[in-house]
Order: sequence, then C-alpha cells, then structure tokens
Amino acid sequence: MSMPTVGFLGAGQIGEPMVERLLAAGHRVRLCARRAETRERLSAAKLVAEPVEVAASDVVVSCLYDDAQMLEVLPEVVAAMESRTVLVSHTTGRPDTLDRLAAYGPEGRAAIVDAAFSGTADAVRGGRLVVYLGGEPEHLAMARQVVGAYAGTVLTTGARGSALRTKLLNNLLFAAVSQLTLGAVEAGKALGIEESALLDALAVSSGGSTAGRCITARGGTEPFVATVTPYLRKDLEACGDVAAQAGVDLSTLLTAARSGPIRLGDPSPSETELLHEDHD
Repeated sequence: MSMPTVGFLGAGQIGEPMVERLLAAGHRVRLCARRAETRERLSAAKLVAEPVEVAASDVVVSCLYDDAQMLEVLPEVVAAMESRTVLVSHTTGRPDTLDRLAAYGPEGRAAIVDAAFSGTADAVRGGRLVVYLGGEPEHLAMARQVVGAYAGTVLTTGARGSALRTKLLNNLLFAAVSQLTLGAVEAGKALGIEESALLDALAVSSGGSTAGRCITARGGTEPFVATVTPYLRKDLEACGDVAAQAGVDLSTLLTAARSGPIRLGDPSPSETELLHEDHD
C-alpha cells in the first residue's frame, strides 16, 4: 500500500509535532497554518493559504480545538474532498458533530474517522501517543497508516463516534481521580506532609494514578490545575451532553469529576482565545 498524502489542519501544541513526525516518516504533507512562526518551522511541508486546499489529499488530519472550531473550518474542506479521501478528526468533542460534517460530503456520506487521543506533545514527539479509532474498516486502514507516524498504541473502538465516547469516559475518570488526588494533597498539607513527599509516595503505592504522575510532571498542583482546567471543562460538558442524548445516567461520575479543587465552570473569553491559538 503506497504512503498516503496528508492534508493537515490545527498545527498547534499537539498538531505541530504530529506534522513533524509525518514529514519524518516520508509523508507528503499539505499544511494550512495561520502563524508565520509555525509555517517557518514546518516549511518542509507544502504550505497552502486556505483550509479548503488541504482537501486535495488522500487523508485530511484535523487537530482543531472543539466542535465550534470544527463546524467553522471543516464544512468547506469536507465538501471539497473526493469520495476516496478520509478525514481523521483528533478533536475531543461530540460524535454528532462528525455526523453533521459527513453530510457535506459526496451524497452526504463523507469518509470520517474519529481519532481521539490520549497523551502529550512529548508523547507525539516520541511516537508514543495513544490513539482511538472509530469508523468503517476501509477508512480505519487508511487512518492507521497516517497516525502510525506518531502513535505508539492504536486501538480500534468500533463504529464512528465510538472513539470519542471512549475518550470522553476516559477524561471523565481522569477528572474524578484528579479531584480526589488534589484533595488528598490538600489533606496532606494540613497533616504536615509536603506535597512533593506525598506525590513521591503515591507514585510507588497503591493510591497512585496517572493524575498523580501528571501533577508531578507539571511541577505541582498549581501548574497542573492551570493546564488541565480548560480541557476538562470542555470535555465534561461534551460528556454530559452525549450521556443525556443516549439516556445514560452519569450523574455520580460527573459529580465526582466536578467536585474538588479544580473549578470547572465556564471559561473566560481570554482563556478560550488562547486555547484556539494553541491549536492554530
């Protein structure tokens, strides 16, 4: 199977190293990026001026921030794609957004794979990203060829939308465990235990978790909370909407995820603007 050409949208904190890995793997990449510094760093790609121009590819990879950005940018891209072109969406959002986008494709049936992921920019650079794929078997095969350039683990979850639902449940649990871990750190301080000492103990004990390791990696509770709050806020809102549409009661988990030191209210306008810039 020949190496597919890749169109790419969303070369931000996660997307930029994805493009780097795609180029290093030998893919021809057609890239639309707004920021001059991003275009300069990724000049090995074929740079295009408008998002719609990435449609002339075998696979279009979208790493946009949220549903609103997808619905703003992607309809004209999907409408311009050929029937053989596959859209791989890395955005964590609502599955019905993908259904709305598919309607812009040939005969209202664009080839779309939801490809939610778990991991950081460093995981992308190291080829260790975890990617979940949901879609039709023939579309998944094409998606695997592309995401394999930066993913260490690729899990097929089922039909289109299943990868997003998997990621939303993952993030729901991560939020709940993060709240509990942060609460334990606060309790430890009140009991005279240094934050770093407790986190080091948890890292090698039964009460440890990915949340605890992430708090340590971020340099403590404050930078961790500042980093994860906007993303968890967005994803918990989407998770609640998806559960309500399906008639699934997630109230216990959602309460646990929203209760604790991380304040998951509405984002400020400046916070939303910054996050959109991070996704270029």
